[in-house]
Amino acid sequence: MAAAAFDPLADGYDQQFVASPVGGRMRRAVWARCAECFAPGERILEMNCGTGEDALWLAQAGMSVVATDISPAMLEVAERKAAARGLHGRIKYQQLAWEELDGLPDANFDGVLSNFGGLNCIADLSGAAKALARQVRPGGRVLLCIMGPCVPWEWAWYLGHGQPRKAFRRLRPAGSTWRGITIRYPSIAKVRHAFAPAFRTLRTGAIGALLPPPYADGFFARREGILERLDRLERRFESLWPLPQLADHYLLEMVRA
Repeated sequence: MAAAAFDPLADGYDQQFVASPVGGRMRRAVWARCAECFAPGERILEMNCGTGEDALWLAQAGMSVVATDISPAMLEVAERKAAARGLHGRIKYQQLAWEELDGLPDANFDGVLSNFGGLNCIADLSGAAKALARQVRPGGRVLLCIMGPCVPWEWAWYLGHGQPRKAFRRLRPAGSTWRGITIRYPSIAKVRHAFAPAFRTLRTGAIGALLPPPYADGFFARREGILERLDRLERRFESLWPLPQLADHYLLEMVRA
């Protein structure tokens, strides 16, 4: 079911989350933290890798990557990109869901990246945390980029477009339905609780608190100067309360205990 939801998005995914003015800035903000947390020569597990843009960045930075995703179409795009850039040898691709993590033959990873909402599709966060703990060496760093529940940008955008149900969809206790799957928006506190005690939180940052959400790209594409100023301001204060709590995504940086 989840694979069927994401497969049709594969060919156009990069237009919004890689090449677009907002999506590109959000992704580069995550890469900046990857550069702080991971080192050349390390083995990195990437969950929900999508079209593989993050795996390419990690491989180009000198890491070996096991990149997984539930969508065969996403993985196909990712493999084509890696082959075109001569990086296929540094990246191993595998179709895998979070719920299947215990079946991954590789273990003892130095780090883990889950970018742009993969964990929002998971009902059992504690189960995912326990399975992940069995894959990461003690001291290994884990970066989880998760869609948060309270996003003033989203409230204003959809209310301004006369769509109140969309404006407050993240606040529904049972989550919202998208393409036949349930998307949940856990708070920072809930994720931290689910991943403890196996993982200790080191830092929480905002990805899209002052920056508008990616679906606002059309409006801001002609306002690059505004985006640049918002991006610089967000990067300066990204870890300060309340920006992570009000962001489109928050980035949790954890260490395996």
